[in-house]
Amino acid sequence: CFGTSILTDSDSFQEVVVKIERLTYNKPFLGGFRNMSTGVEFHNAGSQTKPKKRPDKGIQLFCKETQTVEEKNKQQQTRNTTSTQMTKIGLYVSNITDKLITPGKYFTAEEYHKRRLEAVIVLQKYFRRWHAINLVQNLMEQKRLRLAQEAQEELQKKREKEEKLRREYEKKLNPKTREDFELLYHDLELWMQEETERINSTLTGAERKAALCALLEEETELIACIGMHKLNANVENQQKAILQLLGKCAQPRRWKAFDGKITEMDTQSTLRGKELLEIYRSISTKDIPKDERTSVLLTLKCTVKEHECKLTQEIVALIDREVDLMSREVKECNLEGLRKRICTLFLQYIKIPEFNPEVFWLLKVPQDPLKLYKNVYFCHSCENYLPSTEFPIPANSRTIGRCRSCYQLDNEARKREASFKYRLILENLTKSEVDYQDDTKIVFLVQLPDMQYLIENIWNSQSALSACSDLYELVMVRWDKQHEWSPWNTILLTKEEADAHLKLCNLQQAYEAPFIYKIKQKHIQAKNYFAQFPAMSSFLHRSNNQANAN
Repeated sequence: CFGTSILTDSDSFQEVVVKIERLTYNKPFLGGFRNMSTGVEFHNAGSQTKPKKRPDKGIQLFCKETQTVEEKNKQQQTRNTTSTQMTKIGLYVSNITDKLITPGKYFTAEEYHKRRLEAVIVLQKYFRRWHAINLVQNLMEQKRLRLAQEAQEELQKKREKEEKLRREYEKKLNPKTREDFELLYHDLELWMQEETERINSTLTGAERKAALCALLEEETELIACIGMHKLNANVENQQKAILQLLGKCAQPRRWKAFDGKITEMDTQSTLRGKELLEIYRSISTKDIPKDERTSVLLTLKCTVKEHECKLTQEIVALIDREVDLMSREVKECNLEGLRKRICTLFLQYIKIPEFNPEVFWLLKVPQDPLKLYKNVYFCHSCENYLPSTEFPIPANSRTIGRCRSCYQLDNEARKREASFKYRLILENLTKSEVDYQDDTKIVFLVQLPDMQYLIENIWNSQSALSACSDLYELVMVRWDKQHEWSPWNTILLTKEEADAHLKLCNLQQAYEAPFIYKIKQKHIQAKNYFAQFPAMSSFLHRSNNQANAN
């Protein structure tokens, strides 16, 4: 700031303070000139006061686009330079190609929009019709696929049922396993009951006694026939078990590599097992030429001579005897007993770990006599000492009872019950519980008699929903899938019903109150029965504590 004097009147001056504002922005260049001799630049003077800002009206009044006009000149010319000529005196112009244009009917904007609306409605109708046709076709296609799927499932069920009946018929016609003979004896008992009821209802007096005696003789013949089948089946099963044992001895070592490939390795013991397996197959083969039989016997003789003992000496003596008898043209039927003795002794030779090291891991009877005292129990029925695996021990058992063979013999002689269907239900239940992978334990404590009691006495051998009584179609699943299976958390259903039941999230909404009450009553019956089992008591107390907490 600086002061200056301003002349106000003719004789007086007034001191005025002038403030100089030093702006932070550069002043605009308004032109100037340069002294050519000295080189000094002189700029035109500019105002030191700020320009007055115009009030902002919110509308852009001036812009570059509105202040500049871009003009463009462009010539247009028709494609063909033509001219028009009208008819006049001395000139005729044909009007054949002329078009007569007449003005149409004038319509208002309201009529125009009405026509547009009508056109839109027509388009919508056609579109909706097309959409409805596609929707109906899709629904029909889904229905067709659903019906085809249901027909396929029904056909598959029918085929499975026919296949099941065919397998049952085949099992009864050619029984091989213990379950097959159980079914045979069960059918025999059912037939005996039907015949007895028929005789008691139709005959009386001496005729009834004679008919019952004839029925008893017929039953005896059928039991003898079943016994013959059992003997033949035991021979076949024994031969299969021997070959299976020898096959395991000859199996190479296997392990899985890091890349997923299976690596196999033959050791000296597995190669020895393969050699003994081939020799056993050769000597047990029937109806082979004499020269081949002689070659097989010489191979066997060289094999057993590697180890000197009483057993090998006996085998060598029997081989020499058979070779001598074959040289004397003895009939094949007379040599069967001798050949069986050779096979039996050679099998004993194979089962000795010193001669076949691989068999050591497969023998049920341990080679160490001290191990025989462990887990061996006495059966009071057949009076044999057997391992613990030969005794079926129910969950409510407190002592060791009879062995499996004695139970089977007693069942065949008296009750003749078939537990094969209950065994299937128990196996399916065990597999399904293993798939849950939630450390379930109770299902492994339930034995076959317990499962049979549970199905027959508590669930009445029928589905809780459809009352289907075909045990082949029934499965046992969890009632509440959030908790592990137990006799008080289960339900008996068909396979289709079980699949639908396990998909439910809320049982209270899916089932009606009377049905839930009925299931709870069955669970209470199961609790009362299994509470007698010592092994179940801890699980039962835990279940009660959870119920009280809930």
